[in-house]
Amino acid sequence: MIRERHSRNIPALSAGDMERLADSRVLVAGCGGLGGNVIENLARIGIGSLTVADGDTFAESNLNRQILCTSDDIGKNKAAAAAERIRRIDPAISVTTFCEALNKENAPALMADADLVIDCLDSVEARLMLEDAASEAGLFVVHGAIRGWDLQVMLVPPGSGLLHELYSDACEDTEKTSLPMTPAACAAIEVSLAVRYLCGHDVPPAGTLYAGSLRDMRFESIDLTSGDE
Repeated sequence: MIRERHSRNIPALSAGDMERLADSRVLVAGCGGLGGNVIENLARIGIGSLTVADGDTFAESNLNRQILCTSDDIGKNKAAAAAERIRRIDPAISVTTFCEALNKENAPALMADADLVIDCLDSVEARLMLEDAASEAGLFVVHGAIRGWDLQVMLVPPGSGLLHELYSDACEDTEKTSLPMTPAACAAIEVSLAVRYLCGHDVPPAGTLYAGSLRDMRFESIDLTSGDE
């Protein structure tokens, strides 16, 4: 039976889709600008169980883009704020809160019961660690990254090493520029891929990177397996 709060998901999603989402367990790594928007969408669309992980606390510079942060939340742990937001949206959602940074030691336990991992992290090192841990757990990762006007999203199968390939020549981004609309747009694509995967719908071929710029409204899909990227 479809809950009234999810009635507008129909018929874009079927009753069977909604059952699958209600039975799904998703780990969201990072609860900042990108993660906050991802969590908001997952909680509203009907995911049954969410684990939210972030060891950082809100700072005043987060207010321009992080929807979980208000002026009253400065200094509050981001994962704790995410869990509070989820419970306010839908108290029926099972929420696990992890208020520490993910690392190779603690990630396996958090992934043990997950069906999918969503990457909302903000460093290359953390993303590669997440991919390695998810591969060990046999889990797909929905990768997302933002910078200024630009965004990218990709579904990463376990064992593919796609993020290691994507970031093989990358340096950590020292220019911390983030606009409010970019994480929202990136999160929408991440959640769309997550929902398609969890519902058993067709998903893009492995190695398909979606990249775009909100500045000039340019979007493209890049095949990382072609050798032409």
